[in-house]
Amino acid sequence: MRKIFLIIIVLTIFSCKENEKKSNKLKVVTTTTMITDLVSIIGGDSIEVNGLMGAGVDPHLYKASEGDVSKLYEADIIFYNGLHLEGKLVEVFEKMKQKKQIGLANKLPEDKLIGSEYFASNYDPHVWFDISFFKLFAEQVANTLITEDPKNKLFYTENSKEFVRKLNELEIELTQLINQLPKEKRILVTAHDAFNYFGASFGFQVVGLQGLSTATEAGVQDVQKLSEFIITNNVKAIFVESSVPQRTIEALREAVKSKGHQVEIGGSLYSDALGNKGSSEGTYLGMYKHNVTTIVNALK
Repeated sequence: MRKIFLIIIVLTIFSCKENEKKSNKLKVVTTTTMITDLVSIIGGDSIEVNGLMGAGVDPHLYKASEGDVSKLYEADIIFYNGLHLEGKLVEVFEKMKQKKQIGLANKLPEDKLIGSEYFASNYDPHVWFDISFFKLFAEQVANTLITEDPKNKLFYTENSKEFVRKLNELEIELTQLINQLPKEKRILVTAHDAFNYFGASFGFQVVGLQGLSTATEAGVQDVQKLSEFIITNNVKAIFVESSVPQRTIEALREAVKSKGHQVEIGGSLYSDALGNKGSSEGTYLGMYKHNVTTIVNALK
């Protein structure tokens, strides 16, 4: 009996130490899946990461639940995209001014951003499709973690450097894939305007059926106008997005068909969210490679 009692005491002490160790970690909350992936890579097991949004979630329309608000209040650091991508979370963030909030895209050089007269921030918020910007995100995340947790400086620095190395390799690989596609075929038609930074980086003309925000519905005139563009430019394939309902792209395909032409749905792209956790597309690197492979194969 005494032996069992001692075992219980030892286990209790061990459990308390583990909980103490865990509680000493920085508590970090992230919004989009892209940022969650990035912060998890750089922070590793030295931080606790809570991502608010999951696979297929549209950040333009996302509203915080009571559980989300609790996570945000308990966080030491909040990393979010900014540029009004998470428009419905702005009010929640404003009530938490005492928290360390890092809007990663808000710190990018404005002269490098793509402007838009149709979006509230006047800038396209889909900046993660410019890989050079994502490298700056990695630097911001590492510097913030180092400031708040200097004892793990080397760990965060090395993780950031290794991830940037992989981003450099990704750029080379994607360029080689895209070079398989003739320049005249580099026209990307998608559900909404999420790929302008991708287009600028790799020489694609990008046309979205909806605007920069999925909160803006595409009308009949939008569908008809884009169907004429597809026919005029002999676009072979158009693309759905994992976080946007497929019906708008299907309506576009039918509009093209009604005019005596054919356009295929070339596949599903990941725009505002990564794929399922645990899959290759559930990572930033895997998502980007999937998108480019899908685009090139469909437009060849």
